[in-house]
Amino acid sequence: MDNARHLDPDRPHAAEHPVPGDASRVIVTRRTSYPRGHFIEPHWHARGQLVYAVEGTMTVRARRRAWIVPPDRALWMPPRTVHEIRTHSAVEMHSLYLNAPASAAMPAASVVLEVTPLMRELVVRAVALPAHFDDAGDDGLLMRLLFAELARLRHCALDLPLPASGDLARLCDRILADLSSRRPCAHDAGEMGTSTRTLYRRFLAETGITFARWKQQARLLEAIRRLAGGAPVTAVALDLGYGSTSAFSTMFRRSLGVSPRDFVAGHGRGR
Repeated sequence: MDNARHLDPDRPHAAEHPVPGDASRVIVTRRTSYPRGHFIEPHWHARGQLVYAVEGTMTVRARRRAWIVPPDRALWMPPRTVHEIRTHSAVEMHSLYLNAPASAAMPAASVVLEVTPLMRELVVRAVALPAHFDDAGDDGLLMRLLFAELARLRHCALDLPLPASGDLARLCDRILADLSSRRPCAHDAGEMGTSTRTLYRRFLAETGITFARWKQQARLLEAIRRLAGGAPVTAVALDLGYGSTSAFSTMFRRSLGVSPRDFVAGHGRGR
């Protein structure tokens, strides 16, 4: 792998955070706890990393992209990916760090993965293993099973791509500052001095998704963040511009597979 492949040219001074533990292991684990609102400065690891919050929700940003990571999801990042993390509630974080050969078997780009009940139990047991476990015994078998299950996890679309162009980036910032607004796209195009068609074309070219899809995704991620912080479902729906709680719940269930209230209940249990 090209050693510079995933380093971020926008953040060239991000520091490497060495991975603690036995460097000879295929997978090294780490368990950390963070309070609500904690911010981890941009950094990178030589190993690939799976970030999984057994409890709590966080946002991870890397390479003009943002991911929301609730308790039943995890984020995979290839080696040397510069990233920053902000917690939206108290977080119990379990991290898996994969060596180069194991990382090569994982996705080549950062992606959110759906954590199965089996995977959750495997991760919880893995981070509790002693540093010098017997690789030829039951503990080693557990780690091999964990890696096999990791490769089977389903990808989830819980990311928000960010455009590189200054005018489009400023437009996104304005939208993110007021997600309740339902102003027509023609208004946004007019402020930029361009046509709606040109705006659509440029946005799709720079982010890979349509402008309308991007705004819906931004509202979903903000909804997850607010619900994780304890905001009532009805208040979140209205604040994000939905005409009714039922319309918001339909969007939420279609995206995450659970209703907002079930998500809140599961988040509270730290599932």
